[in-house]
Amino acid sequence: MLWLPAFKIGLWNAWILTLFLALHPLILIVVDKAVGTGQIFQKMGDVPDQKGERKDSIIYTIVLLVFLAYSIFLPLKVSTLWFYAGLTIYVLGLVIFLSTIVNVARTPLGQPFTQGMYRFSRHPGYLSLFIIFVGVSVATASWISMLISIVYLVMLRKQGIAEEQACLEIYGAEYQEYMHRTPRWIGIPKSS
Repeated sequence: MLWLPAFKIGLWNAWILTLFLALHPLILIVVDKAVGTGQIFQKMGDVPDQKGERKDSIIYTIVLLVFLAYSIFLPLKVSTLWFYAGLTIYVLGLVIFLSTIVNVARTPLGQPFTQGMYRFSRHPGYLSLFIIFVGVSVATASWISMLISIVYLVMLRKQGIAEEQACLEIYGAEYQEYMHRTPRWIGIPKSS
């Protein structure tokens, strides 16, 4: 891996792998129309801001934008082991990401997300983004990109905790039981 990779704008740069983030709202709409109830944006809602969470949300967004901007100038290591290993990790993350969207689309309005990938992780969408970012980092053999991914994971953890607090307020005991049986990031669900 390189600390300072070649910076050049090109067709075969990491932006190709991060393009789905710009298309995220469109992907949500298409998946919701195909398998959902047509209310995906209402289901996802907004997390109420608590003290300090607004600052964390801004930092989270800045880190995401830095990663996306960096990806424009970061060449993929096409036809190398780095590229194929990174692409494998990336595809795994993308599958988890799309599966998570399907889970959200299929969940009835007013219900917490607890099925599908949500049985293994309380935050599979965030987990999938981290896996995708690691895949991009490996496919480009960039330590800087990997460091940005780790900072992003720290911010995702804070965002996830804030969302859990909001869900506890909304869903109460039902969500508390879900938290008890489901790991925050990944793992085998505990038996009920």
